[in-house]
Amino acid sequence: MRILALDIGSKTIGVACSDALLITAQAVETIRRQSKKKDLARLAELVKEKEIHRIVVGKPRHMNGDHSENIDKIEHFVAELKEAIPNMEVVYWDERLTTVMAQRQLKAAKVRRENRKKVVDAIAAVFILQNYLDAQGGL
Repeated sequence: MRILALDIGSKTIGVACSDALLITAQAVETIRRQSKKKDLARLAELVKEKEIHRIVVGKPRHMNGDHSENIDKIEHFVAELKEAIPNMEVVYWDERLTTVMAQRQLKAAKVRRENRKKVVDAIAAVFILQNYLDAQGGL
């Protein structure tokens, strides 16, 4: 069983997945948002394909800890996700600075700007998931 992490944005959803031992996180893909129906269908496919038992969703917060303006949209999407994938445990995890860390890592790896845009959300999802896994201490 594995854990899936989502960095949900208005245009994309970054997706990362843990290894079977729940130690490391790897980027899976960046879903280009088309419609809720298609987005949810793709996530359901990934859950089945990767044998997911929990989904970690990045919860956006400002640096002072207040919720970002996007939280209502994300919570609404998560409610629909729970309907589309019944009995799936979904937890929120603080995603502060994950996109900044992803951008820095991609720049350090000398990934070209146009290519960074394609993968930055999946890398942010990796940071969300790795932070979650590390905090759980090996579940």
